[in-house]
Amino acid sequence: MNIPFAKKKKLSAGEVFAESGDSGAIALQQAKARLIFVFAVLMLGYLAVSLRLVDLSLLRAPEEKKSAATEEVKTLTAEKPLRGTITDRNGELIATSLRMASVYADTTLIEDRKGTASELAKILTAQNEAEIFKKLSSGKKFIWIERNITPKQEYAINALGHPGLGFQEEGRRIYPHENLTSHLVGYTDVDGRGIAGIEKSYDRQLKEGEKPVRLTIDLRIQHLLHRELSRALEKFSANAAIGMVMDVNTGEVIAMVSLPDFNPYHPAASPDAAKFNRATLGVFEMGSTFKLFSTAAALDAGAVNFGTTFETTEPIKIGRFTISDYHPEKRPLTVPEIFIFSSNIGTAKMAMAAGTDGIKDFYKRMGFFDPVPAAFPERGAPLYPKPWREVSTLTAAFGHGIAVSPLHLMRAASALVNGGIMVDPLFSLPEGESTMPLHASGERVIKPETSIQVRKLLELVVKGGTGSKAYVEGYDVGGKTGTAEKTMARGYSKNAVLSSFIGFFPIGNPRYAVLAMMDEPKATKDTYGYATGGWTAAPAVARVIEQMGPLYHIPPDMDRTHDILREMAPYMKNKKKENGVAAAKTDR
Repeated sequence: MNIPFAKKKKLSAGEVFAESGDSGAIALQQAKARLIFVFAVLMLGYLAVSLRLVDLSLLRAPEEKKSAATEEVKTLTAEKPLRGTITDRNGELIATSLRMASVYADTTLIEDRKGTASELAKILTAQNEAEIFKKLSSGKKFIWIERNITPKQEYAINALGHPGLGFQEEGRRIYPHENLTSHLVGYTDVDGRGIAGIEKSYDRQLKEGEKPVRLTIDLRIQHLLHRELSRALEKFSANAAIGMVMDVNTGEVIAMVSLPDFNPYHPAASPDAAKFNRATLGVFEMGSTFKLFSTAAALDAGAVNFGTTFETTEPIKIGRFTISDYHPEKRPLTVPEIFIFSSNIGTAKMAMAAGTDGIKDFYKRMGFFDPVPAAFPERGAPLYPKPWREVSTLTAAFGHGIAVSPLHLMRAASALVNGGIMVDPLFSLPEGESTMPLHASGERVIKPETSIQVRKLLELVVKGGTGSKAYVEGYDVGGKTGTAEKTMARGYSKNAVLSSFIGFFPIGNPRYAVLAMMDEPKATKDTYGYATGGWTAAPAVARVIEQMGPLYHIPPDMDRTHDILREMAPYMKNKKKENGVAAAKTDR
């Protein structure tokens, strides 16, 4: 089937021109529309960016700053866990924390700063108006006004109705026994950080607040020691007093006192001298208590025995030094006589027999050249001769020219009486333990037989020598007196002394060492003008032992067949000094 083609219309020239003109106009209009659309899109994008910039820079910045400040306040006032407790060996509370309110301010919300400061000063008596006004004028969003206020103060401040003041609960350290354990337990700062004592050494554990710290001390014995030292301090008008009770077999510190002391709840209220721990941080020339170590060194080395005799008639002169006795016997003395009469001349000659290297090495073994290894932050570093010469051996033999802490003395002396084992002092018990093993492990420093000899000499001092005032009815006590002249600007002073006595009981099988020291005690009518260790410190030790024995259920020594005076009679060539003034004269 044939389909015919449509015939094209033939246009004139005018019609062709008109048709082409319409097409151009349409194309131009389309181009304009596209440009307007692109321009509009660009304008909308620019406007969106501009609005975002305005939003970020002008509208939202204050809110974000406010939010940041709020977060800062939240961080500073966030509730922290309460600091852990500290107890004695029997679980008695020594330190704990309670929640107390602290007041802070957003100073940007306080308009009348002077008036507000005046109102707060009437409530917060610890600060004056000027101090509070300075804080309120700081311009800070958060500033502490006062920490740990009382409920009554919190109520009064809240009643003021100032929107710029707020409260936050914080932990406040409480010490129920106040001064009784101050140097031992230490204290914290206002933010709860341990600053001294057990609070510092166990700071991390206490901050966690989960596990309490159980100490080795017994608050009952701590009270006894504190009371007896306080009485002695007052009686003899001393500058200071120091005391300690230690288990000689385990190293457990049962009690520790340093007077004057302070209230750890308000440490800033006490002078620095009261906060100084003389028992562990102070180092002193101990005087005749050191004869315990030089004698043990000579016995342990085999340089002397109880029958060895030394001439003590004339003083020893070496260079510009003269060694003499406080109350000379002016006759040959045996080793036991040298010890109980506390002869400087005889002790120096025993040290010479042991040799300079022997004495120096022995003192090093006793720990007298280094701080005591113990988990306690305040530990004194000993002072000793450098270099160590022959004259150093002679003077150090009777406790001059070498200075150690009372903690050094207790640790080393315990080793001499416990069978010869050096144990480190302990201030806390392992978790879950109420006591340590009867005998702790440690390094042997002397032979067991030397330890037995030392115990006999110590018992002899109490029953026939300078330590007679330490005698306790029913208990066999051993010990050593010490009276050291203190060093002054121009040498040693005969009128300023450090008097001490270290006792052990029961001396037949020692369990506890008890130390009392008096710094510059003054003689009284009762002491016949003497301020030596036998008159000032020994009686305090006796009173502690007298009360401690029954409290610890230590049975009295009923076996009276043992008589140390009879046993040592062969070595006592002359009549012993009687208890009283005659014995006191030899007490150095």
